[in-house]
Amino acid sequence: MKVLFLIHDLGQGGAEKVLVNLVNNMNSTKFDITVVSLFGGGINEQFLSSNIRYYSVFQKAIPGNSKIMKLFSPRILHKICVRERYDIEVSYLEGPSARIISGCRNQTTKLVSWIHVEQHTIKKLSSAFRNKKEAKKCYEQFDQTICVSENVKQDFCKLLQFKRTCQVLYNTVESDKILKLSKEIAEEIIKDDKKNLIAVGTLKESKGYLRMLNILKKLKKENYKFRLYILGIGPQQKIIENYIRDSNLDDTVILLGYHTNPYKYISKCDLFVCASYAEGFSTAVTEALIVGTPVCTVEVSGMKELLGSKNEYGIVTENSEKALYNGIKGLLDNDTKLSFYRKKAKIRGQMFCTEKTIQAVEDMFYKLMEEKNEKFTL
Repeated sequence: MKVLFLIHDLGQGGAEKVLVNLVNNMNSTKFDITVVSLFGGGINEQFLSSNIRYYSVFQKAIPGNSKIMKLFSPRILHKICVRERYDIEVSYLEGPSARIISGCRNQTTKLVSWIHVEQHTIKKLSSAFRNKKEAKKCYEQFDQTICVSENVKQDFCKLLQFKRTCQVLYNTVESDKILKLSKEIAEEIIKDDKKNLIAVGTLKESKGYLRMLNILKKLKKENYKFRLYILGIGPQQKIIENYIRDSNLDDTVILLGYHTNPYKYISKCDLFVCASYAEGFSTAVTEALIVGTPVCTVEVSGMKELLGSKNEYGIVTENSEKALYNGIKGLLDNDTKLSFYRKKAKIRGQMFCTEKTIQAVEDMFYKLMEEKNEKFTL
């Protein structure tokens, strides 16, 4: 079965990392896989297995590319980006990838759209399209739509009044590899009487780092003993560095940059913290659970699916600075509670083993091909 996955790029983001995990672990004797990125140079390109075909349409990102692509129809863009015929073509992110794959005119090819993030407004959902009408028309070209969480599914279907086939499949993480790598030494993590907190993700506004730092500023004034390690790079780095300096948090917040093995850091910390304004189905939180690190997060898409609707496996607060402050403070005050959630995290992490998530995706592809064969034998 020939399968194409199209994605914007293979940079440091969660969806990009999850795509590499997925294709690397699919059955190579049953699936002939090609990954295409619109723009090359992404950090995750190097991690694709040798049996995965890969190419980028353009060597690197083009300024204003979203506006440029709107000048061309989905059909023309598809001809530019897709070089062969495939049994299944997958848009592995909402937006430009979906617009391009929807332009496939081969009647024997099955089309799959993979939605990773809540859009919240129809304006945001249709931003990569010429207008709302085109967005709806393009998404309705797909034979199957996959969402990474129930929240993402509800948001997508509501905004588009979407009536076509749509299901939830959880992200693929390499659980055995994560556990193995988590045992490596992380010399940067200081072990003393302070609690070690960690946050992981691109340094951008949607990750909520500035409100997280504001919370830590308050806790430091209240004489709580802790430090925060941040793993990631991104456009807000200078702003975050300036905030740390101006708030006298230099001895409290350590920017570690980007690392290909974040697990050795996460596993050595006492608490994983997420202050995001939006998520799809957090890969970083999933990884924290697998290595047994307690999680405190604001409520964004997927968190209650990960941690339980009643905080059974971690703390999910309202999505506000005050609520997250109270959540972190409550855990810093209570070592017994932290220990309880460390045990619960390990239990929950077993739910996201590689084999289960891969099997679900492969079964979905097999079903699509059965429908295709039935259609052409009638």
